[in-house]
Amino acid sequence: MQNNETPASPVAGSDMPIFEITTSRHFTAWLAQQKLSMALTTYQIGKLFLLGLKGNGELSIFERTFNRCMGLCPTPNGFYMSSLHQVWRFENIFRKGELQDDYDRLYVPQLGNTTGDLDIHDMAVDADGRLIFVNTLFGCLATLSETHSFKPLWRPPFLSKLAAEDRCHLNGLAMKDGRAAYVTLVGESDVVDGWRQHRAGGGIVMDVNSNEVVARGLSMPHSPRWHQGKLWLLNSGTGEFGHIELDTGRFVPVTFCAGYMRGLYFHGDYALIGTSKSRKNRTFSGLALDDAMKSRKAEARCGVQIVDLRSGDAVHWLAIEGVVDELYDVITLPGVRCPMALGFKTDEIGRVLSIEE
Repeated sequence: MQNNETPASPVAGSDMPIFEITTSRHFTAWLAQQKLSMALTTYQIGKLFLLGLKGNGELSIFERTFNRCMGLCPTPNGFYMSSLHQVWRFENIFRKGELQDDYDRLYVPQLGNTTGDLDIHDMAVDADGRLIFVNTLFGCLATLSETHSFKPLWRPPFLSKLAAEDRCHLNGLAMKDGRAAYVTLVGESDVVDGWRQHRAGGGIVMDVNSNEVVARGLSMPHSPRWHQGKLWLLNSGTGEFGHIELDTGRFVPVTFCAGYMRGLYFHGDYALIGTSKSRKNRTFSGLALDDAMKSRKAEARCGVQIVDLRSGDAVHWLAIEGVVDELYDVITLPGVRCPMALGFKTDEIGRVLSIEE
């Protein structure tokens, strides 16, 4: 297959070494056809990536630096992003049809909430416009507080207390009809860091409303999402993307991805899946994923797989080579062709001014 290799261009104020993004031949055509752009986060080197299309149809790559950026979720005019000890809400300040150097969106970190280091993973906005996030350190679902680090909303019934101990590694959140519905946990542990002993097959999915476990026997599950009447997730420890049969609790694999999966977003009949290269440490070694990669004679890839739900095939892909080995989250930005954003490493944040009309 012919590839499009696009070296990332330095942006104003960027302190990041050059890296390469390689895509499948029709990846950019797919972005144009679907009329969307993408946002990616990597906490490994603390980068937010915005991927879109230049006016000539080539891939546009824009990056900004935020310490340990992880969870993403869209809003009507932008997106939320979690970082080391803050949650940022980005707002687009361009008017409809406005362009600057071919960019059609400028996302500004307009509002920041200081949470402390909660190890925030998945995030979503509910039907009331309230941000709900996975507070992995405390093992609960939470929302922002105007006076404290967070306001807890729900925790698994097997946790005896709220403690900053990452006991079960609650990491994923699925919304249904605008409400928190399902979560993924790596293990049912009630002791500090106890989830690590359950990596291979202790992963579960819980129903937030009934407090019932709806699926067991998963390996490092991540990114549950409700889409087209099914509960999808990434069984990251085995490399399988699939859905849960809620009546039986059985996990139904749809496709295998070459890499450790985190980050799942849907666009119509397509699933966008983030993959990472495996870390050589105790947490990520010794999983079924290792043997699955060897049997397929494959190497882990950092990037995004776009899977057609109708066939289970990875019809398009994007790979990142160089300084980036891991991704955490991925979302689409519908109706956006070429986005950019402001950060805090350069002085644009002090010079870009806008007036609400």
